[in-house]
Amino acid sequence: MFFKQLATKESSLSYFFGCGTKGKSMAVDVVAGDEQWYIEEAKKANVTINYVIDTHVHADHYSGGRKLAKMVGAPYCLHESDTGLVKFEFEPLKDGQSLNLGNVNVEVLHTPGHTPDSICLLVTDMRRAEMPWFVLTGDTLFVGSIGRPDLLGREREMSAQLYESIHAKLLHLPGEVEIYPGHQAGSVCGVGLSGKPSSTIGFEKRWNPGLSVDRDAFIKSLLSEIPPRPAEMDKMVAANIAA
Repeated sequence: MFFKQLATKESSLSYFFGCGTKGKSMAVDVVAGDEQWYIEEAKKANVTINYVIDTHVHADHYSGGRKLAKMVGAPYCLHESDTGLVKFEFEPLKDGQSLNLGNVNVEVLHTPGHTPDSICLLVTDMRRAEMPWFVLTGDTLFVGSIGRPDLLGREREMSAQLYESIHAKLLHLPGEVEIYPGHQAGSVCGVGLSGKPSSTIGFEKRWNPGLSVDRDAFIKSLLSEIPPRPAEMDKMVAANIAA
């Protein structure tokens, strides 16, 4: 298995990984302008890009996912709840769905809260172990922080969804499972993000302040620390859902 993390604009973190043996790969949360990087990395690894996925419709940057998918002839994927929201065709992903990349398996976890369509991607290298190795958490769970819940203007409802998503889908994972989030320090998608671009489930359960409180305290904390909205947010969302 190969794995690459790309630090890009707006303190975003993008990902490219897959199975070199079987020549299959996946690009996740591609930022506009970075499309050629994935094509070049695919050539270096001698793999085909089989899926291009956004973990949600982004509000803080322009997505390059659709453009890359078109360039390489791969499906562009979002959670199925985006049907009717976006103005273009995409491959809908379902909670619990498995995507095969040769010796690598990717399970889709629907984790609404930051946005209704938010997903995480649980990755297992089947040549190494039967248990998952890492999870791409998008804007649901950060290193040292939690995703913001206010982008739709339903802060309390979305905060409750975030609590349920994190506790039902992520915190039951083995402590050694690695976390790779969609942003690091400097992003407006959360408060108090670490500059370290990865962690583990076990470390976050012990040291992430949002994970050591009950549901009511979790919601109260998120609502009390909402950062400023992303610059040009409405323009970016409109572009990311436009035909």
